[in-house]
Amino acid sequence: MNVKHSLGALALAGLAAGAMAQEAVVKVGHSGPLSGAQAFSGKDNENGARLAIEELNAKPITVGGKKVKFELVSEDDQGDPKAGVSVAQKFSDSGIKYVVGPYNSGVAIPASRVYNDAGIVVASVASNPKLTQQGYKNLYRVNASDTQLGSKMALYAAQELKLKTVAVIDDRTAFGQGLAEEFKKQARASGMTVAAHEYTTDKAVDFTAILTKLKAKKVEAIFFGGYAPQAGPMARQIRQLGINARLLGGDTICTAELGKLGGDAVGSNVLCSQGGALLDKAAQGPAFKAKFKKRFNAEPDVYAASYYDAMQMYAAAMQKANSLDPAKVGAAISAGSYSGVAGTYAFDAKGDMKSSPVTIFTFKNGQPAALTSY
Repeated sequence: MNVKHSLGALALAGLAAGAMAQEAVVKVGHSGPLSGAQAFSGKDNENGARLAIEELNAKPITVGGKKVKFELVSEDDQGDPKAGVSVAQKFSDSGIKYVVGPYNSGVAIPASRVYNDAGIVVASVASNPKLTQQGYKNLYRVNASDTQLGSKMALYAAQELKLKTVAVIDDRTAFGQGLAEEFKKQARASGMTVAAHEYTTDKAVDFTAILTKLKAKKVEAIFFGGYAPQAGPMARQIRQLGINARLLGGDTICTAELGKLGGDAVGSNVLCSQGGALLDKAAQGPAFKAKFKKRFNAEPDVYAASYYDAMQMYAAAMQKANSLDPAKVGAAISAGSYSGVAGTYAFDAKGDMKSSPVTIFTFKNGQPAALTSY
């Protein structure tokens, strides 16, 4: 072989190795329900994170003298606590140090122990207050908690809708129970009567027996602590039974999916509370919506912007810390403030957002329509 030729090949190989040495690959885990009734939320969240990663890789950012290439590793936790813990273990075993999700409180609470033990930084929209009461470091709630979502919905019902008598139904999940309790607490504090508290599951589709009981109590509104796949049929059955009551809920029913499932039984009679300011009114909101639509040919749903922000927040903290070490990046997130599409992410000692506005929505033509930020 020609010596000159082999030297050239060696030089090229050396250049390639040098280029590779200048790139750091950071794998980011996404844990969410990608199958089952809540798959629409899991996919929307994943797409929010994916959009951020694609933008960051197109730049790309430099940390510690190396260009960072992000890779999204998305796993289906089925919205199930056991599956969620398995996903957390899988991420931990494969050396992933940054995670967005889980979406469900019932998954996030048990999985957070695994993430904490592995030193993984986590950004979750799971809203049950217990999540951040466990004392784990580097665990951030990038959304309002149930305390804010449930209580603001109750305040709106009392102050704006002037309701006097309400009932509560919860689906017995960590999310649903937490949300219902917070609504109930504030409803009573605001002078409303909570005439009943009924229970169902996150798999149920027939609520006739419960609703018939509530009809007899002549309640003006029913607050449901649960998810859209149950709230849709519930709205239909409220109408079928001739119950003249509004249906109220939290962020998980503030979705176009509810309009699809509930049909014409979902309109101005349904109100829900969602963490964050109005995307349309947020400075970067319209641009984000346009980018998301162009990339995924769909409108962003409830939390796409929060997952996008979480990913961008990680990248900004890595640059600030000039390190990919999760402990240093976590310290930068805790000490700093990141201004994103859906809000400003500054955290208290527990990992909750210092300020998270809540927006109240109703439905028009099957789509959530914002009324006011509260």
